[in-house]
Amino acid sequence: MTISIYLLAETGGGHWRTYRNLLATFLLGGLWHGAAWTFVFWGFLHGIALIIHRIWKNLGFCLPKVLAWIITFNFINFTWIFFRAKEWDDALKVIKGMCGFNGIVLPISLENRFGFLDKFNIKFGVWLTNIQGNIETVVAIFAAFIIILFFKNSMSLLNTKPNHKIMLISSLLFAYSILSLNKISEFLYFNF
Repeated sequence: MTISIYLLAETGGGHWRTYRNLLATFLLGGLWHGAAWTFVFWGFLHGIALIIHRIWKNLGFCLPKVLAWIITFNFINFTWIFFRAKEWDDALKVIKGMCGFNGIVLPISLENRFGFLDKFNIKFGVWLTNIQGNIETVVAIFAAFIIILFFKNSMSLLNTKPNHKIMLISSLLFAYSILSLNKISEFLYFNF
């Protein structure tokens, strides 16, 4: 990100100046994404997260890799709520839903074993209807997890010598992406 190169490199300094610069960089990054306070808050959260990471690293704290991955994944998903929300109320509605304040729906097949949970406002029904999309969405998320966990990331692939297997997989993914172009998708930065 260009902001980080200029802001962090130009002002430099010790730990506290670095933390201040990180926060300023991400506040500006949030503002760059949009003029709403939700974008600024999104940038603020990322800046604070990087400051916490730096402090932990400087103090020698090291979380187990799986725990660090889970925390990062959930943090990013949480902060995207503010990135996509048009207003604060929208973000709060999503957060309340994620925390179960709008009720929790479990698969109906579990009702016989866990029927007592209805006393705690937990309902049983068709839970996939609450996911925007359909079963393809669930399959795509599951496939993404497998790719993330069991395949090399893009930085590792840069050091890999190309071979026929990589070429075939890349060609199939490219063909799939071209065939998927028939769907209308909102351009995120259309206001800029």
